This record gives sequence, structure tokens and C-alpha cells, in this order.
Amino acid sequence: MPILDIVVLAFFIFCWLFYEPLLKRLGHARNVINTDMTVIRRRWMAEMAVREIALLDGQLLGHAINSASFFASSNLILIAAAAGVLFGGDSAWKSIENIAGLAPASSQLFQIKLGLVLIALARGLLDFIWAIRQMNYCLAAIGATPMWAPRAVLEDYAEAAGGILNPALSAFNAGVRGYYFALAAAAWVLGPIPFAVATGGAMALLLWRQRRSAASAAVRKIREILERQPVTTGPHMPKHDEVA
Repeated sequence: MPILDIVVLAFFIFCWLFYEPLLKRLGHARNVINTDMTVIRRRWMAEMAVREIALLDGQLLGHAINSASFFASSNLILIAAAAGVLFGGDSAWKSIENIAGLAPASSQLFQIKLGLVLIALARGLLDFIWAIRQMNYCLAAIGATPMWAPRAVLEDYAEAAGGILNPALSAFNAGVRGYYFALAAAAWVLGPIPFAVATGGAMALLLWRQRRSAASAAVRKIREILERQPVTTGPHMPKHDEVA
């Protein structure tokens, strides 16, 4: 493998593996969507625990499960397509080696490039599968919420439910992020320079959306509003507390 390809591949691996630790480090100073959403989701579970009927919460989480299932299915299709070319042997390589725009490369190097795309997609698929499993755990927790328990018990329960929901949706986000890096990896077939530009562009786009986009500003404002507003209960809660 040419030295330039090795350098750019190392840059890609660094960005791919260290993006999430970097995001967590930036999140200590707030102003990051993932960090703000962690607070908002925990508040969601706190509100769910004191609601008289948690049907809405189950429906909302059901929509998230459907989205994760859709992405997982799409990932499987892309993985099958990439694997078909990767394991297609010389016949597959001969059918695409003369496509305009592809960087000159040996059959082995092209397989390495395509294998990187396959790995990125497979990692995303595993994240989606884990997200779906955890969201199903959270659905069970919502259904098992002890609605008639004292307020202190409900607060502890909401904290535990948030501990399931946040990793679930974080895994979903990681799966979506896999598409960004899979697209960057696919640019390698055009050459090391397009690969480096695509990797840097994916990293910059992800960070910009986390900290500087209109959505990040709105999420930050929602977090600030929720932190000023305590969890309020309906008329059923005092009655239940008296019974308890």
C-alpha cells in the first residue's frame, strides 16, 4: 500500500475511534447535543414516572424502535451489496476496474478499501441492533412503572429508566454516525486525497451539527428551560402519596 494511503487510513481510524471520546470531552462544557439530550431524556423518564398513564411514552419509544429497525434493514442491504463485490473474486474486480474516476489500484488494495466500507457498515449495524435491544428493555421498564409508589421511589425508578434509555439512544446515534464514516471510507476508491477530504469533512460536519447548528441551539435552550422547571405532578399523585 502506498505511504499516502497508509497515512490517510491512519487519519480515518483516528477520527472514527476518537470522535466519541472527543465529543464527551467537549460535552463537559455543555453546548453539545448529545450531552444536552442526555439531560432531556432523563427528564423524560422523570415526567413519565409521575404520569398517570404512560401510553404516550411507550408510543414515542416505539417510533424510535421503528426508526432503528429501518436503519438496521438498510444497513443489511448495503452490507450485502458491498460483500457481494468484495467476495465476487476477479470477475467482480474486472467489471468495475475500468469505471471512470476510480483511482488506480491493485485488486488487493481495492479489496482493502471495500473491506473498510464493510467494516464501517457492520459496526453501525451492531450499534443499531444493540440500540433496539436496549429500547425494548426500556419499553418493559415503562410498562412496569409502579404508578402508585411514593414520590421518592418514582424518582429512583425514573433515574434507573433513564440509565437504560440514554445508552439505547446513544447506540442509535452511533449507528447513524457509522453512515458518515462509511461514506468517507467509500471515497477511498477515488484516491487518498478524496478519502482524506471526505474523512475531515465528515468529522467537521458531525462536530458542527453537535455544537453550532440551529438544532443544537434549540436543544440547549430546551435543556435550560427544563432545568429551571421542576417536575410537577397531576392531581393523582398527592392522593397516591397519602395512601402510601
